[in-house]
Amino acid sequence: MKPDVPHLLFINPWIHDFAAYDFWAKPLGLLTLAAVCRQHGFSVSYLDCLNRYHPRAPEADSEARHGRGPYLKTPIPKPKGLADVGRTFSRYGILPEWFEEDLWKIPRPDVILMGSLMTYWYPGVVEAAAVARRVFPDTPIILGGIYATLCREHAGRLTDIDRVFSGAGEPGILELLENMTGHGETLRFDPDDLDTYPLPAYDLQTRVDYIPISTSRGCPFSCAYCASSLLMPTRMHRSAHGVIEELRFWNSRYHVRDFVLYDDAFLVDSERHAAPILEGIIQTGMKIRFHTPNALHIRGITKETADLLFRAGFKTLRLGLETVAEGEREPLDKKVDYSEFQIAVRWLLEAGFTTDQVGAYLLVGLPGQSFDEVTESIRVVKQSGISPIPAYYSPIPHTELWEAAKVASRYDLESDPVFTNNAIFPCQKDPFSWETIHTLKQLVAE
Repeated sequence: MKPDVPHLLFINPWIHDFAAYDFWAKPLGLLTLAAVCRQHGFSVSYLDCLNRYHPRAPEADSEARHGRGPYLKTPIPKPKGLADVGRTFSRYGILPEWFEEDLWKIPRPDVILMGSLMTYWYPGVVEAAAVARRVFPDTPIILGGIYATLCREHAGRLTDIDRVFSGAGEPGILELLENMTGHGETLRFDPDDLDTYPLPAYDLQTRVDYIPISTSRGCPFSCAYCASSLLMPTRMHRSAHGVIEELRFWNSRYHVRDFVLYDDAFLVDSERHAAPILEGIIQTGMKIRFHTPNALHIRGITKETADLLFRAGFKTLRLGLETVAEGEREPLDKKVDYSEFQIAVRWLLEAGFTTDQVGAYLLVGLPGQSFDEVTESIRVVKQSGISPIPAYYSPIPHTELWEAAKVASRYDLESDPVFTNNAIFPCQKDPFSWETIHTLKQLVAE
């Protein structure tokens, strides 16, 4: 490390929750910022509180799960106000003493940049920031990410956070760092052209087992329950060539076989975006696999698209159905109707996908939603020949459903983001009960 080069420490904080599992979850935004800063002459370090492959952690083998796996889990006290929830609350990730030891091993950073994901996971941010502050008391800490963007005012009240950075970080982070460190360089990428961005710094991880990849940003829809348009208001696309070259890089350099699509709207305008990418993947002949935990838009699945997805190596397909209840879809979103869902499923199965590879997300726990509506949706999806996957609703500030969620909830959602946790069914008036979850699991498994 050159002595005159500012040193930046990027931290991915813990998850504090009733349940958590690594379903292909990596801090794409944080590691993209690390790559941008490294590209512009900063020295960069990275510590991941969720690191399943930490040198002191039990050996983890996730090959059978295509990169997925459980986090290390440590029970901790529940947040104030959640005593009525009959579930164990835990810290997910490495032990705090391991994190502190790792902090002591790195050179003193000039700035610490910390990411944030779910709004109700902010207690993990609080704990990670406190440990970092204890080791580096004079180093400023910047917080960005989803929680910082959606709950900026709340985040600004956190004791150990010095600056809150909202929205996409790439356009403004270098100017902020120049003001803080005095280190500035001519911009080496175009913030409005995703093809000019450096590849995310996944090489900073202990192990590169799977790669999240984003071929576009933003979403043209504004669904009542979703914050995508708030987090990324501008729709941006990468070229097929740029995507293919990234896949080649990680596959050849790090032997990665599993790629996880983080797009919110991969199949929108498929002929000009997804189709050229899928055709390019097929032409490379790479033996790689793709997974879509963010869900594909059903309307974009045609007979031709289904065939391309299958031939390109897609193995885990998730569809965004939300509900099949008559009259309930339109207030939620306008992406698809049930007849289009049925046709899309038929195309996928005819293309060669098996029933256990394709699943449809169904929202559960919406304001005013009846249990009968949920059970009917599960029944209809199973009848179509694929798997229903309950997706428990979390109220998100500034979305269209936020006001209805506040009315329906037994908690004061405005007072603390922890009350929006989907694991506690926050929009039910009755206290949390395991009976609902057990019943849903039984319905899905039957």
